[in-house]
Amino acid sequence: MKRLSRREKAAAIAGILESLYPVVPIPLEHKDPFTLLVAVLLSAQCTDERVNKVTPILFGMAGNPYEMARLGVEEIREVIRPCGLAPRKSQAISDLSRILIDKHGGQVPQDFQALEALPGVGHKTASVVMSQAFGEPAFPVDTHIHRLAYRWGLSTGKNVEKTEADLKSLFPREKWNKLHLQIIYFGRQYCPARGHDPRQCPICKDYGRKSLFV
Repeated sequence: MKRLSRREKAAAIAGILESLYPVVPIPLEHKDPFTLLVAVLLSAQCTDERVNKVTPILFGMAGNPYEMARLGVEEIREVIRPCGLAPRKSQAISDLSRILIDKHGGQVPQDFQALEALPGVGHKTASVVMSQAFGEPAFPVDTHIHRLAYRWGLSTGKNVEKTEADLKSLFPREKWNKLHLQIIYFGRQYCPARGHDPRQCPICKDYGRKSLFV
């Protein structure tokens, strides 16, 4: 196989992902931008599966910023305890709910800067909300996508910020929102962090770094 440029490799990988995942449901269950925002915040260092077990209980108690702000931080903490980091996350959910009411009319702002100003909301969380709630082009990069981008030779980034920039430069803007989900699903099914055999991986076997086979 001839040596491909990074852009040619990206195009080939995108083709594989599209063939495997032509439809990509959003992993976190939600009904609107607010419930998505809270679910993404809860997903930090927690599995989507566990978040999806907790959020129906939480949103049954408080499904909008007004109801959430009326709950005590302790009430939120008890519900979300299975997600980990409950003290920090519960305070952030309570505080951001009040800010949404006071500064944004109870609505989640459709703006990166405003989202990232909310407690507990970093760039990755803001990117997920912008892409999945509002359909704005974004390429959320978590540690898993960061790992796969390096494994596939699409980025040499030492951090997620550099990896995000690299991926955005390689893939068409109109495909970012779908691609980040396709990569997540692919990583879970075919390309895990541990126990991975690159010779059996639909992408790594042809496009993985040589070091994977040493």
